[in-house]
Amino acid sequence: MGVSPLARVARLVQPHIEKVEARIAQQTAAFDPALEGYVLYAVGSRGKRLRPLLTLLAGGATGKINPEHVDLAVIVELIHIATLVHDDVMDEAECRRAQPTANARWGNSLSVLLGDCLFAHALTLSTNFQNSDISRAIARTAATVCSGEMIQTQRRFDLTLTVQDYLRIVEMKTGSLFSVAAELAAVISKADPNVVETFKNFGFQIGTAYQIYDDCLDLAGSESLTGKTLGTDLRKGKFTLPVLIFLRSASDFERERCCQLVLEEQIEEMIELLKNGANNGALSESIAAGSDLIREAQGALDGIVSNPYADGLFSLGAALCEMFDQLRV
Repeated sequence: MGVSPLARVARLVQPHIEKVEARIAQQTAAFDPALEGYVLYAVGSRGKRLRPLLTLLAGGATGKINPEHVDLAVIVELIHIATLVHDDVMDEAECRRAQPTANARWGNSLSVLLGDCLFAHALTLSTNFQNSDISRAIARTAATVCSGEMIQTQRRFDLTLTVQDYLRIVEMKTGSLFSVAAELAAVISKADPNVVETFKNFGFQIGTAYQIYDDCLDLAGSESLTGKTLGTDLRKGKFTLPVLIFLRSASDFERERCCQLVLEEQIEEMIELLKNGANNGALSESIAAGSDLIREAQGALDGIVSNPYADGLFSLGAALCEMFDQLRV
């Protein structure tokens, strides 16, 4: 198997990514010894580390990558891990990254508290920045991420949910953390305010597109590729972009059929409907929407002074587009 598109981009900042990994592993020592095992389990299953990658590339694109960029990368990843621990509880997920979830191992009560501890620890770390605006922005973003998750949970099985509603949820729960990672990386580099704004918007669009990708992957991926149970969103009544695009132009008969399949958890049949139903496939249209968002984000980088890291940000977008293309089966 060849090197993944993201791994190629990550090579640019490999030594720094390794520092982030080491620092994340060291965080277990900050917890009570009785909790260390749980924390180590939560932070130890290595994901794509997309948010640290974006942080480091944005730092390098606006100056020299320094220890504060590494600290920021650790904090955004800890916030992300905390949300995953809570997500798995809400979704009753058994498996993530091909291993049992925290809730599958220790139950919901411990897992909720573990997620809380990780959130609190990330916010504690953020107070070490000399510039208090940075810690304020991180805290604000953590609240936005949680609010997005709450609204999504509130709107489960809601057939009145629109594409606009979905995008707002996605922007809050995923776009905002990507956005603050890129924005604050530029702030740490003391970049010009216009450049900071450009990076903030770039992160926002890339993060939103990545969530659309993840939602399409939940329907069109394979369990061996994703390492987690597919169709989880549908089973839990989370209507993601492919479903909403389908419902927007479906006939009454198709809508009724769709609802029936969701309620009966006939996920395979539902995926067929999304691939081949109205619009020549709502799944294809969702993939196209995500890819367009990435190209828009790449276009905004035109004004940024080119260096290997700025080029790496462009390549990060290209890697995500490539991942979207792999879903077109």
